Amino acid sequence: MNKSFKIHFYLKKPKNYTNGKMPIYMRLTVDGQRIEVSTQRECEPSKWNKQSERVIGKKEEINRLNSRLESLLSRIYVAEKELSLSGEIVSAIAIRDKLMGKEDQGNMLLKIYKHHNQEFEELVKREQFAIGTLKKFRSAYNSLHAFIKSKYKAEDYPVSKISHQFLADYEFYLKTTENNQHNSAMTKVKKLKKIVRICVANGWMKQDPFKSFKVTTAETHRNFLLEFELKKIHEKQFINPRLELVKDIFLFSCYTGLSYSDLAKLTPDEIVKGIDGKLWVFTSRTKVDTLSRIPLLPEALHIIEKYKCHPKAIANKVVLPILSNQKMNSYLKEISDCSGINKELTFHCARHTFATTVTLTNGVPIETVGKMLGHKSLRTTKRKVSAKPPIKAPHCSPFAGLCGILLG
Repeated sequence: MNKSFKIHFYLKKPKNYTNGKMPIYMRLTVDGQRIEVSTQRECEPSKWNKQSERVIGKKEEINRLNSRLESLLSRIYVAEKELSLSGEIVSAIAIRDKLMGKEDQGNMLLKIYKHHNQEFEELVKREQFAIGTLKKFRSAYNSLHAFIKSKYKAEDYPVSKISHQFLADYEFYLKTTENNQHNSAMTKVKKLKKIVRICVANGWMKQDPFKSFKVTTAETHRNFLLEFELKKIHEKQFINPRLELVKDIFLFSCYTGLSYSDLAKLTPDEIVKGIDGKLWVFTSRTKVDTLSRIPLLPEALHIIEKYKCHPKAIANKVVLPILSNQKMNSYLKEISDCSGINKELTFHCARHTFATTVTLTNGVPIETVGKMLGHKSLRTTKRKVSAKPPIKAPHCSPFAGLCGILLG
């Protein structure tokens, strides 16, 4: 028992009190933290014993009132013991919540989720994770919050009550109320899975409900540009400077395989001369923190040269003045239409185009492609390749002669 653990019963005078009964309150103090709780009982001031903190008398009504106070006292000690045995923080608020049948707020799902996102944000600021991943966690949090409000009419939900049915209902909510496609819904469920694993690891949950709940994703078609389509966009000239900028940045990604987040942070210091005397991109991937080494094609070098004096690039100390991912994807739809390409283009299509059309089609080994993409495993590279392209002779590859260096 904590030495500063104190319980005190007293009569609390209401505002504008003149005479009559006064409510009995309990003051609980733990390590200097003090809270007051109403016992929901009243007593005449003349019948209250301040020393014993009980009602004076032998009548049955008085005995019931004193028994109520004794029972409340016992429940407080039980609550304190349960908190101690479970390894939770023993505080005045925690004891009160347990006494009143409330779940410990430290073990509430959305509170834990929000704390996770706050810590994740700090890591993003330290450039250990991508801002895009944080946005996905925030979006998943908002969906979960909306689900709990809709299903349980509450602002939060105890982690101890999360079950297989809870997960099934959440999936159903995402697919119906929020109209998410299967993979989008599963992405949000996967984010919840991480939070649940944190709870299980900390002993806040007796078992992991995900052991019986399978998170599956459907195979998706990954759009990429064929050689003639890439040429169409390359040759298309736009009067609108914003469209021309987006086109060039998209093409740069097609020629390097850099993702949006990696391209957004690419600095001139990461453009270095390789042992072959040519310029390369030496950068660490934001998503998985692996090194990518990519030889720069003439087309990519031309784009770097074109924007090296751009005010935004200079101000941000980056290679290209990139826009937000949302704006980029919006402009790419217009670029696709103007170029006569009947495909739904997104910025990530450029990475698939690099993996398939620019490299593999030109005879670059898939192991080499994986290294340039910064993948940790060949399995990831195989998923990135949208199709088995016709393989050309190795001498057609703009990367001819570099494979040995990359595999070195």
